[in-house]
Amino acid sequence: MKFISDWLARLGAFGLVVMTAVVGWQVFGRFILDSSPSWTEQTALLLMIWYVLFAAAAGVREGFHIRIALLDDLVGERSVAVLHRIINVLVALMGLAIAVYGAQLLWAVRDHVIPSLGLSRWVAYAPLPISGLLMAIFAVENMVRPPSDDGLEDSPIPGSAD
Repeated sequence: MKFISDWLARLGAFGLVVMTAVVGWQVFGRFILDSSPSWTEQTALLLMIWYVLFAAAAGVREGFHIRIALLDDLVGERSVAVLHRIINVLVALMGLAIAVYGAQLLWAVRDHVIPSLGLSRWVAYAPLPISGLLMAIFAVENMVRPPSDDGLEDSPIPGSAD
């Protein structure tokens, strides 16, 4: 699973670089050429949806999301593992909800077209069910992964790796 999350993070980084280039082209077109390309804004939005969702899935596995450690401090060391398992169950359920409702959204927008790109809206939202399913899988993996694997603590929650 580490391989998948590494590739998702790389895909997210690549998407951010490409989106930056597209937005740069839009700014160049608007202020230098005095004619902003019509496709750049929708392309940037499409890329952002893709790279954010895939990076979010990788973040569940790698634990690089932001979190507040207040509950960890309040419950004490012995209860932290139980708390992390509960949080991972909630993350897995949210991932499944994203996968299911994302698939329903894909079905609902399959005939809609992004005007400036000529692509189906389906293309923009395709990462929803994929990333949701991966979030659920990674959350379950976090609950069963041994403490020494990848240097993450036992049953990490998003953002718990130091």
